[in-house]
Amino acid sequence: MTEMWVCDVGGIDYRSALALQERLRDARQQQLIPDTLLLLEHNPAVYTRGRRSAPGELTMGEAWYAERGIEIIDTNRGGKVTYHGPGQLVGYPIVQVDDVVAYVRLLEQVLVSQLTEIGIGARARADEGPDYTGVWVGNRKIASIGVHVARGVTTHGFAVNVEARALEPFDWIVACGLPEVQMTSLESERGDAQITLNRFGERAAEALAHALGHQPYPIRLTELEERLGLSTLSSR
Repeated sequence: MTEMWVCDVGGIDYRSALALQERLRDARQQQLIPDTLLLLEHNPAVYTRGRRSAPGELTMGEAWYAERGIEIIDTNRGGKVTYHGPGQLVGYPIVQVDDVVAYVRLLEQVLVSQLTEIGIGARARADEGPDYTGVWVGNRKIASIGVHVARGVTTHGFAVNVEARALEPFDWIVACGLPEVQMTSLESERGDAQITLNRFGERAAEALAHALGHQPYPIRLTELEERLGLSTLSSR
């Protein structure tokens, strides 16, 4: 079984994480590194607009969000507008794939399986159309998924709401382009905070690695940067 590097980045701003993803993607395309998963928490908070975003999804206006310290960034991932911030686990798999649709379905099923194992009755709703990509608990959305593929290698990935504090900023937008959507979190569904962001990240990383035919191999950010010829992220 081949290795899948798993790097717990910790808190990081969105643009720095994107730059790291792009360096990893380039290295993966050249077969210089194995499939790699970044686990992180975006701080400061940010709204990102995917390729399918439409006008009107940011209902309060950009100045209103700026007053609250939330930047708005356009991205090349699939999907519509979403939120990333403290209390939310973000996973960015930089992996080689042949079928992007099958890959998105795999991400959904990995998250569904891990949520189910901790007592949350999660499900996918892919049969209802692309707007319902992600993972749901009943009609409440607990995880968002949006990916980009270039020359067979993915960037972007999934975001799981772990802590209840991650939910309020979703109320200030048309989350995922669905006016009626209600977001939820592990903490809200379980009624406790026993499953931390790090614990769920470890579970998700192991499950994803195995689903892709790999064995997870933890790698520190400093080592990852050294292999990519970087030195700025770990010194932030």
